[in-house]
Amino acid sequence: MSSTGPAADGPTLAAILQALEPRRPAKGPFVLGITGAVAAGKSVFAGQLSRALSASGAKTQIVHTDGFLMTNTRLAELGLTDRKGFPESYDHTALAAALTAIRTGPVTFPAYSHTTYDVDPALARRLDPPDVLIIEGLALRRPETGPASLLDALIYIDAEETDLEAWYVERFLRFWEAAEDDPGSFYARFRHMDQPAVIQLARMVWTEVNLKNLREHIVAARPLADLVVRKGPDHAVVGVAPNPQAAS
Repeated sequence: MSSTGPAADGPTLAAILQALEPRRPAKGPFVLGITGAVAAGKSVFAGQLSRALSASGAKTQIVHTDGFLMTNTRLAELGLTDRKGFPESYDHTALAAALTAIRTGPVTFPAYSHTTYDVDPALARRLDPPDVLIIEGLALRRPETGPASLLDALIYIDAEETDLEAWYVERFLRFWEAAEDDPGSFYARFRHMDQPAVIQLARMVWTEVNLKNLREHIVAARPLADLVVRKGPDHAVVGVAPNPQAAS
């Protein structure tokens, strides 16, 4: 199954929503975070939960922590270009402010383009407080002091590192293939390479950047999440369990 395929079936989604219900606040938006490694399928999973919630009548919005990355220009100024996606590459203050403000009024959420590989002001959205706000991404791993302390619940998507690498390479190839007809794409710079070379490049980026980030930072959210969703090699959910280590 492609990484763009279903992240969970109906009964699993129902069980997840039932398990999360006690975390829903008595009033105001239910702010739900989804985190996990790069290419774990966070966006797909967020979409599945959103559709399930919408089917039950809840007004749901999805936002992404990628929008709170510093721009490529700013990262270059700070010497952080090779640390993109690591904690220091995000504007945590702006992210925390947005998650606080959405509980009482409209908020403009910035957005990121995976095609241009940069924050894109044209994609920003101004949202009124929904019934459920799902925020997914990598910057939700500091529950004591950072944005995750502003969440009502946190889901961690877990998978074997070998599967995560395969999904990342698959995603990299999709962007590379799409860039053939899009010279504005960040991946257009790799179109002169053949597919084996692109696969080798993707694996190098995975090992030197994304796997390092996972082991040093992202996985720290797993014992703090309210639910851990486990995926198998085909991206299907193979287990969902409340996290006994998470704070009540």
